[in-house]
Amino acid sequence: MDGMYPNDICATVEADRAHVWHHLFQHAALETQDPRIFLEGKGMTLWDQAGREYLDAVSGGVWTVNVGYGRESIANAVRDQLLKLNFFASNAGNVPAAQFAQRLTEKTPGLTRVFYANSGSEANEKAFKMVRQIAHKHHGGKKWKVLYRERDYHGTSIGALAACGQQERYDQFGPFPDGFVQVPHCLEYRAQWDVEEYGQRAADAIEEVILREGPDTVGSICLEPITAGGGVITPPQGYWERVQEICRKYDILIHIDEVVCGLGRTGQWFGYQNYGIKPDFVTCAKGLASGYAAISCLITTEEVFDKFRTDPGDKLSHFRDISTFGGCTGGPAAALENLRIIEEEALLDNTLAMGALLMDRLQELKDKHAIVGDVRGKGLFCGLELVADRTTREPLAEPLVDAVVAGCDAEGVIIGRTARALPGFNNTLCLSPALIVGSSEITRITETLDRVLGKIAA
Repeated sequence: MDGMYPNDICATVEADRAHVWHHLFQHAALETQDPRIFLEGKGMTLWDQAGREYLDAVSGGVWTVNVGYGRESIANAVRDQLLKLNFFASNAGNVPAAQFAQRLTEKTPGLTRVFYANSGSEANEKAFKMVRQIAHKHHGGKKWKVLYRERDYHGTSIGALAACGQQERYDQFGPFPDGFVQVPHCLEYRAQWDVEEYGQRAADAIEEVILREGPDTVGSICLEPITAGGGVITPPQGYWERVQEICRKYDILIHIDEVVCGLGRTGQWFGYQNYGIKPDFVTCAKGLASGYAAISCLITTEEVFDKFRTDPGDKLSHFRDISTFGGCTGGPAAALENLRIIEEEALLDNTLAMGALLMDRLQELKDKHAIVGDVRGKGLFCGLELVADRTTREPLAEPLVDAVVAGCDAEGVIIGRTARALPGFNNTLCLSPALIVGSSEITRITETLDRVLGKIAA
């Protein structure tokens, strides 16, 4: 490695290799290669320590940098706020938290209250705890179970992994707390039932689980509006209408995990708004501040909030939870400016227009390459499921899926895929470019995919 980089970068690479424990990474690989270190980002472009330039088609690798890199106005908003007040525990208020809560609830009609935390996992944990406390306070300890869906993912904590529908995410981390119950997925391409109205049948399967468990024991259901890391699964027609009907029938709170879809990714402020859902909880993180500061939110209704606003003399009546870094002011300051950018630059409109273009180009790739079995998505949130055989729908072997990702990377385009999630089904490529993407970047992404898919299939 000596001589490959300037001296200061050499020192950084060695410090990284010796001391940083990277996420989702097998460090044995660094015995034969250098870690990749990104030095700078601007718009949708990244530069690494070797001076290589990349087009980022996955918004920071995990669906986060919605408004792109290098936004000086967000950095300035955070800086200015930190100089005024950087932190106080969130049992007191601060200006950006109050302002952003108001702006956020304007985007979520029917939801009125915002609980701050610092990660999507943590936001989901808050909802699970609220459901449990409501069960004790209002249902005699019943209605404590949380339903979750096969293939969905809700975070890295033990509680969130108890509600994880991806086996390779939760393997080796158990045992998990009781009361989390799985319902079937709704991916029609991998249909469990041979019926005409698949969406309704997939939703009816949820009712079957509720009846098996006992409706008086089920407090909530936690679902992604569009399944993300489990394969970019858009819900089939009629699914969400029936799910909502079932939940209202049995007095089950609807918890929508918007950590990925939230704040513009699908062309609506939130993914659930594409489907006419009226949720009781919405959890969000990632795109709230586009990665410029850590922030997550649980948004809920006044009805849920009122369940904790009871006898002030009862020291156990309120929601007894705190997130230390929910008191950081930089997160809501960044989120306010991030929201302003999305509005003033009409990025929801751009997401719809560029998302339609991207889907058209991906359908063309499906028509051209037999290796592409299915194309799914909404807005700038798209997936291509790769198969070894279109007739049998046999998933493409993971090393070949890896080769597609590596081939694009070699051409300077960073894409994602399902990984360490579903045994035998980690075969979906994931594309989620920033909401600022233009037609030229869409062309580059899809033309790169075209070349690489052609090589893999040859």
